Amino acid sequence: MFGGVVTRDARRLSLYLLALVLAVGALVLAGPGTGSAGAAAACVGRPTRTIVFATGELRLYRTRSYVCALAVAKRSGPPRPMSVSLQPRGGRAAVTAGRFRRQAGPVTVHALNRCVRAAATVDGRTTATGWILC
Repeated sequence: MFGGVVTRDARRLSLYLLALVLAVGALVLAGPGTGSAGAAAACVGRPTRTIVFATGELRLYRTRSYVCALAVAKRSGPPRPMSVSLQPRGGRAAVTAGRFRRQAGPVTVHALNRCVRAAATVDGRTTATGWILC
């Protein structure tokens, strides 16, 4: 009888230690702030233009040599069709399209000394620019 109690306590202690080691390992591998880091660092550069339309907005950011674009819905909700495209003059358009809850993108193109054209779609409503940031 005494041997069964020690075995049960030892098993309980080993399960507790295993759970503790797994929890610490998950924190070390994932890091404490991985959930919100992606949202804050979507586009690098300074905000250049924001074009507001019925269901969202097209945000443009610029560094010396790159332009970045995001399509952001006015309200977060169930996944809906969204797209954002960015094209440097004389180059191919970079496009991100799919079903997203809040934002499509970021899309980045090299645009040193070049104009760019941007477009965004959220829930079937579209906005587009001409050649801008020349």
